[in-house]
This record gives sequence, structure tokens and C-alpha cells, in this order.
Amino acid sequence: MAASTPDTAPAAPRAKRDRTHYLYIAVIVAVALGIAVGLIWPDAAVELKPLGTGFVNLIKMMISPIIFCTIVLGIGSVRKAAKVGAVGGIALGYFLVMSLVALAIGLVVGNVLHPGDGLHLTDALKQTGHAQVSADALPPVDFVLSIIPVTFVSAFTEGQVLQTLLIALLTGFALQAMGSAGQPVLRGVEHIQRLVFRILSMVMWAAPIGAFGAIAAVTGSAGLDALKSLAVLMLGFYVTCFLFVFIVLGALLRIVAGVNVLSLFKYLAREFLLILSTSSSESALPRLIAKMEHLGVSKPVVGITVPPATPSTSTAR
Repeated sequence: MAASTPDTAPAAPRAKRDRTHYLYIAVIVAVALGIAVGLIWPDAAVELKPLGTGFVNLIKMMISPIIFCTIVLGIGSVRKAAKVGAVGGIALGYFLVMSLVALAIGLVVGNVLHPGDGLHLTDALKQTGHAQVSADALPPVDFVLSIIPVTFVSAFTEGQVLQTLLIALLTGFALQAMGSAGQPVLRGVEHIQRLVFRILSMVMWAAPIGAFGAIAAVTGSAGLDALKSLAVLMLGFYVTCFLFVFIVLGALLRIVAGVNVLSLFKYLAREFLLILSTSSSESALPRLIAKMEHLGVSKPVVGITVPPATPSTSTAR
């Protein structure tokens, strides 16, 4: 009997292979093909713009449910509301200070490189851009009122991130106040979060198609001048990121937490590559949350701080 045990024992389940590295390669190939199509067949390339627009819309579709589920789980799992307020207050102060530092670095780099100097913009296009900026600007009182959604579900249907954030905060605090009676709801939200993350992982495989359509349309409409200006803009973006991450954040991590930024960068390398290939920080959110918790960061802290920073990062990109 003892000798036959190894033969009859079930085989251990094989670990799932991470196939996201194929996504990075596919996006790079798609960008190269998009540039070639835009240069060879510019008229046909312009018609491919809906491919890029469709992918961006798919990403935007996932922002609200991701924020809602993650924040509700983060707040609902904390027993005391005071801890949520303390973590949220520290995170808000940190975001404000670091945003000002990042903006200052970006302004310096932008004034040195002067991205966009080679583009020839018509007066009509300039007026359209100014009109869009003016339409989005709201007075302080109207801005605060715009955060309040018309209905509970309208924050999700209209894609308003701040409205979704407000609904998530209220829901999290309500479940926290319910105590054990709110646990079934929290488990339901956790299952919904898994579903949302699975849908997001499916959407990410459309990134090569979106990148191909977007870069082909840009190249076909503006030619090499647009690519040169885009290259300068990307250079400025990555120089700004390098200065901010390795100098500002590196010093802050070393002083406050005693963590080497290079070690953290190596630990999160796959997530950074995924963000780079899809131009969306939401794509790395599930794995980022899991790795932060694996490092010892508590689930409430991860749930309160990570999701609000994610859509702002994607918007900036």
C-alpha cells in the first residue's frame, strides 16, 4: 500500500503561466505597424482612429467599478472610522504636496524641451482647444455641487470619477457602521471586484489594436512632424518621471520607510511594463494591490490610497 501511494496520489496543480509579457511585445509591434501604415497609406490610416478611441473608452468603462469596489472593501474592513480619516488625511496631504512637486518638475522640463514647437496648428484648432478648456472649468461652488450625483447609480452610468468616489466613501462608512450585518454585502462586493478585475484583464488584450489605430491615425493625419513632436513630448514625460521617481520619491522612501527605490522598482517591474504597454494604470491595479498587501501594507491602507491615485495617473498619461 505504501509503495503504491505515489502512483495513485493526484498530481499537484500546475501554476498558471504569466502571459502578460506577450502583451508588451504585441503593443510594440502594433505601434511600429501603425507608424508604417500612417506613412504609407495616410488616408486609410486616419480612418483607423476609432480603434484607439474604442480602447480608451473600454478603459474608462472600468474606472468607476474598480474605484467603487476597492474603496468600499478598504473602508468597510476597518472597524474604526477614525483610522480611515487618519489614513485618508495623510494620503490627501501627500497627494497634494507630491502633485505640486511633480508639476514643478514638469514645468521646468517642458520649458527646456519646448514640446510641440514643430506642429503647425490652425486657428480653428486652437479655438476648439480653448473652448474645451473653458467649458470644463467650473467655479468652486459649482465644482463642489458637481461631485454630488443625481442618483446613486448615475455616478457609474455617467462615468464621473469624483461622484463614484463619493458614493464609495458613503457606502464604505455605512457598511462599517453596520458591523457584522454588513459582512454579507462586503463579501458580495469582493466577488464583484474579482469579476471587474477579470473583465479588465480581458480588455487589456485589446491594447495592441488600440495602439495600432491611435498611432496610425496620428501619423496619417500629421505625418513625421507629429512623430517628432510626440517623441519630444515622450522624452519630456520620461525625464520628468525619472527625476520625480528616483530623486524625490527615492529620497522620501529612504528617509521615511528605509526602502531602496531600485528594489521597489524591481519588485513592481512587471506592473510598470504593463502600464507602459497599455498606457493605463488601471491594467496593473489588481496585481499592484496584491503585491502591496504582500509587502505588509494593510488592506485598508491599500484600498483607501491606491484607487484614488489610479484614474488621475491615467488621465495625466
